[in-house]
Amino acid sequence: MAEAHQAVAFQFTVTPEGLDFHLSREAVRQLYLAGISSWKKRLVRAKNSFLTGVYPASPSSWMVVVMATAGSFYCQVDPSLGMIARIRHCLPESRLLSYESRTMVSAALFSTGVWLSAVVLFRQALKLLLSYHGWMFEPHGKMSRSTRIWVALMKVLSVRKPLLYSFQTSLPKLPVPSVEATITRYLESVRPLMDDEKYSKMEALAKEFKEKTAPRLQKYLILKSWWTTNYVSDWWEQYIYLRGRSPLMVNSNYYAMDFLYVTPSHIQAARAGNVVHAILLYRRKLDRGEIPPMMALGIVPMCSYQSERMFNTTRIPGKETDTLLHLVDSKHLAVYHKGRFYKVWLYYGGQLLRPRDLELQFQRILDDPSAPQPGEERLAALTAGERVPWAEARARFFSHGKNKASLDAIERAAFFLTLDEEEHGYRPGREGCMDAYAKSLLHGQCYDRWFDKSFTLVVYKNGKLGANAEHSWADAPIIGHLWEFMLATDKFQLGYTEGGHCLGEPDTLLAPPQRLQWDIPQECCAAIEGSYRLAKALADDVDFCCFQFSDFGKGLIKKCRTSPDAFIQISLQLAHFRDKGCFCLTYEASMTRLFREGRTETVRSCTAESTAFVRSMGDPRQTRAERQRLFKLAADKHQHMYRMAMTGAGIDRHLFCLYVVSRYLGVQSPFLAQVLSEPWRLSTSQTPQQQLKMFDLNKYPDHVSTGGGFGPVADDGYGVSYIIAGENLITFHVSSKFSSSETDSKRFGSNIRQAMLDVAELFDKPAEKGGK
Repeated sequence: MAEAHQAVAFQFTVTPEGLDFHLSREAVRQLYLAGISSWKKRLVRAKNSFLTGVYPASPSSWMVVVMATAGSFYCQVDPSLGMIARIRHCLPESRLLSYESRTMVSAALFSTGVWLSAVVLFRQALKLLLSYHGWMFEPHGKMSRSTRIWVALMKVLSVRKPLLYSFQTSLPKLPVPSVEATITRYLESVRPLMDDEKYSKMEALAKEFKEKTAPRLQKYLILKSWWTTNYVSDWWEQYIYLRGRSPLMVNSNYYAMDFLYVTPSHIQAARAGNVVHAILLYRRKLDRGEIPPMMALGIVPMCSYQSERMFNTTRIPGKETDTLLHLVDSKHLAVYHKGRFYKVWLYYGGQLLRPRDLELQFQRILDDPSAPQPGEERLAALTAGERVPWAEARARFFSHGKNKASLDAIERAAFFLTLDEEEHGYRPGREGCMDAYAKSLLHGQCYDRWFDKSFTLVVYKNGKLGANAEHSWADAPIIGHLWEFMLATDKFQLGYTEGGHCLGEPDTLLAPPQRLQWDIPQECCAAIEGSYRLAKALADDVDFCCFQFSDFGKGLIKKCRTSPDAFIQISLQLAHFRDKGCFCLTYEASMTRLFREGRTETVRSCTAESTAFVRSMGDPRQTRAERQRLFKLAADKHQHMYRMAMTGAGIDRHLFCLYVVSRYLGVQSPFLAQVLSEPWRLSTSQTPQQQLKMFDLNKYPDHVSTGGGFGPVADDGYGVSYIIAGENLITFHVSSKFSSSETDSKRFGSNIRQAMLDVAELFDKPAEKGGK
C-alpha cells in the first residue's frame, strides 16, 4: 500500500508527550512539483495572453520604438515635438532620479504610448480588412485588383505567426441582414416546394410580416447586435440546444470515427494510452493558445471561441433549461468499463502521465474482476433519456454524500472514456459492419456513454476508436480539429512497439485508478430504468447506412468545373427525388466563423435551379447539353448561397432571432410561426478533412478518415453526413428511422450512389475505380 501512504502529506498520532507528526517526503515532493507546474502554466498563459492582446505587434517592436525614440532624442532630434519634455516636467523630482534618468523614463513612457496607439491602429485596420468578403465571390482562379491589394495588406499585417486567439478581437461582428432581403431569399427558397395556392398564402403572410411586424422586431435585433458580440450565438445555444427537453442521444449528439483502413494498435489499453496522451497534448496547446487559428486562403482567420469549452465541460440537466459547467482545468479522467466507473489521475509530479503509464492504468481497469454496484451499470442511461427526469433524479439522489462525490468526479473530468467490450470497424467483405460501427458510436448500449460530457472517447476491444460529442458547446469542425491532431499524433509521433504496446516502461508505483462509489436507492434505479427504456426504443429505431463511394472523388468532380460540395448536394437532391418522388426542405450546415463567435448558418440546398436539373434527369426529351447547362446553373446557385451564408447573409438565423424577439415582446406572427415549424426532411453536413495537414494524405492514402455522422432531424426524413477523403473516396453516413414507412437508409444510400454516377456521366468522364 505504498501508493496510499504517498497520497497523504502528513500524519499525526497523540502521545503522552503531545502530538507526533510524520511527514511523507514523497507526498510533499509531489505537492511541490504540482505547484511548480501550476505556476508555469499560469505564466505561459499570461505571456500568451499579452502576445495575443498586442497582435500584430510584438514586445520586440516595443523595444525598437523605445530605442529609436531614445536614440533620436539624444541626437538632439525630438520626435515627440515636446511631449517628452512635458512628461519629464510632470514626473516628481527625486534624489534617486537625475535629470537624465527622468528624461529616459519620459522617453520610454512616450514610446510606449506611441507603440500602444500603433497597436490599436493596426488592430482596427485588421478589423476593417477582415470585413471585406469580396474575395469569396470572385471566379475561381481570377482575382480583382481590389482583392489583390487586400491580400497584400493582409499579409503585411499578419506577418507574425499568430496564436489561437490573436485575431479574436479583430474579427468583425456578424451583420444583421435587412428584413426585405431575408424575406425575398426565403420566398425564393420555398417556391419550388409549394404549389401556386400555398405559395400565394405564404407570400401574403410574408408581406404582412414585412410591413407590420418586422420593423419593430428588427430595431430590437439591431440594438442587440450593437450591444453583444454576436446577435445569434447566445440565443442559438440557449433555445436550440440548452432548452431542448428531449434526449440528447440520437437527437442532438453526433459521432466521429477512426481511420478507415488503419488501426495503429489492436491492444485496447495501448491504443487508449496513446490517444488519451495525444488529446492531453492538444489540451495543453489549447490552454496556452499555441494552436494556430484556422485560416481560409491561408490569410483569413476563423473564430476560435468555440475551442474554449472543448475540455473540462459538462452539460448539467435542469427542469426548464440545461447549463454548461466549464472548469479552467481538470487533472483527471472519468472511465467506464463493464458497468463500473473509475477516476484516473492524468498527472504525476506535475507532469502528464506518459502513454505507457496510461496504458498501465487502463489495463488495470480492464483486469479488475469486481462487479458493478447495485444500479451502477446503467447509471449513464439517465444522460440518454429526457432531460427533466434526469434533472429531478440528479437533484434528489446525487446532491449529497458519496453519490455527489462520484458524480462530481465524472462531471468535472477532462472528458469521458469508455473502454468498450465490443469490436467494431471496417472489415472488407462484411456487410453492415460500418452501419453497426456508426450506431455504436451514436448511442452504444444507451448506458455506456456519458452523453452530457463535451465528448466521450470510445476505445473498442480491437483497438478501434471513435467519439460521441455533445453539440451545445461547439460544432463538429471543432471536434474534427482535435480528432485530426489526435489521430496523426497517435500514429506518426507517439507510435507503438512491435508488440503493439505504448513506447517506454511503465511506472508500476503509480496509484491504481480510483473506483467510484455509489449508493443508489430503488427509487433512483426505477428512474434509471425508465430513462433506459425510452433511450433503448429511440436507439432501436435508428436505421443507419454508412458506405464508401470509391468510384471517384474530388479529383474527378473538379474536372467537371464545380465544387465537390455543390456536386454532392445536387446529387442528393436527385437521389431524394428518386427515393420519395418529391422535393423537400433541405438543410446544409455552413459556418459563420469569419465573424466573432460565429457558429453556423443554413444553406437551403433545394433550389429552383437544382429541382429543374433533377426533373431534366427524368425527362428523356432533354439533351445532354441541356442537362449540363441546368447542372451548371444549379451548382453556381448553390455556391452563391453557400458564400452568402458564410458572409452573414443567410436566411434562417435572422428569422430565428426575429422569432425570439417576437416571443419576448409577446407579438404573434403567423409568418414566423409557419417558418419555424417547417420540418427539415433532408439534413446534410460535410465533415472537414485535413484541417491541420499533419501528414501527407497522398503519401499515406490508407490513412483516410471516415468522418462522422448524426441522427435524422425529422421522424420521416434523412440525415446525411459526408467526408471527401482524398482524390478517390467519399464516405457517406445516412440515418433515418425504421418507424417511418417513407424512409429506408440503405435504399437512399443506393440512390445516392447511382445519382453520383449519373451526374458524373453527364460530363463524359468515365468513373475510374479507385480507393479500396
